[in-house]
Amino acid sequence: MPTRQRALLILLTLCLLAVGSFGMALMAGSLRVPPGEVLGALFGQGQDSAEIVLQLRLPRAIAAFACGGLLALAGALMQVLLRNPLADPYVLGISGGAGVGAMFALMLGLPVLAVDSLAFAGALGAMFIVFGLAHGDGSWTQTRLLLTGVIVAAGCGALVALMLAIADENRLRGMLFWLMGDLGQSTQWWPALLALGVGLALAMPFARELNLLARGQMQAQALGVAVGRLRWVIYLLASLATAASVTTAGSIGFVGLVVPHLVRLAAGNDQRLLLPASALAGGSLLVLADTAARTLIAPQQLPVGVLTALIGVPVFLFLLSRQPK
Repeated sequence: MPTRQRALLILLTLCLLAVGSFGMALMAGSLRVPPGEVLGALFGQGQDSAEIVLQLRLPRAIAAFACGGLLALAGALMQVLLRNPLADPYVLGISGGAGVGAMFALMLGLPVLAVDSLAFAGALGAMFIVFGLAHGDGSWTQTRLLLTGVIVAAGCGALVALMLAIADENRLRGMLFWLMGDLGQSTQWWPALLALGVGLALAMPFARELNLLARGQMQAQALGVAVGRLRWVIYLLASLATAASVTTAGSIGFVGLVVPHLVRLAAGNDQRLLLPASALAGGSLLVLADTAARTLIAPQQLPVGVLTALIGVPVFLFLLSRQPK
């Protein structure tokens, strides 16, 4: 099959998967809504379940799709930037910075808007700290950036542990749910969806240069790629995508690590296809995981980050077992 037709088929399949995941998210729950009533609610017909579909499930599903797409996009970019298959959106401390801001707000009992604002501020703070320390005297290497991110993440983890130790017991559950990833409070879905659209629009023009960078720095420079500029563009895009996702849903692991690997197995390593395909696959996976999180033991809900980890660990071990020795 020609390459263009194969790419279109993969994207079409992932679009159908996204539509199917939304259908499951709108139908499933402690109160099951038949497909006919879901379609009626979406087209403005006033059934009894319309409020459940439009006010509760649809915003949460959109937020889950946007966050999953952001994490997968950031993971794909980070793996090219660091040339490390184990890189994920959280490896450079962005999640840790957001966790510090969110835990501080939750510890003080601040409203949801303040939690989101401080989480985003913490993520940006961690991003600029890593940016400044890794840049240093102007030199830049993947190892230096990675080590700086790991150290900043460790420091943020220590601050989060300190706040958990001194927080009131009646606030610990909410703090732990945020740390494990929770879409239950994600009523503001549009910032994450907007960030996903803008992130993809900004990343796609660099897809050809990313293909060259993935082959090595020297080869990319020999072919005319401004490697220094490209690295910072990738870093800023991946960091902002991670910050937007973490601010909306908390720390949700393994989506940004596993999804790009799965997409590469099916679609290859062409970034022109990998980036949008990863966004679609990551969004669909998180929608399905969140649907399972709120239906498995309904009416109680599980942190969605727990389910993504339970899915991601065996999948990643399977991928490792398939690698050539």
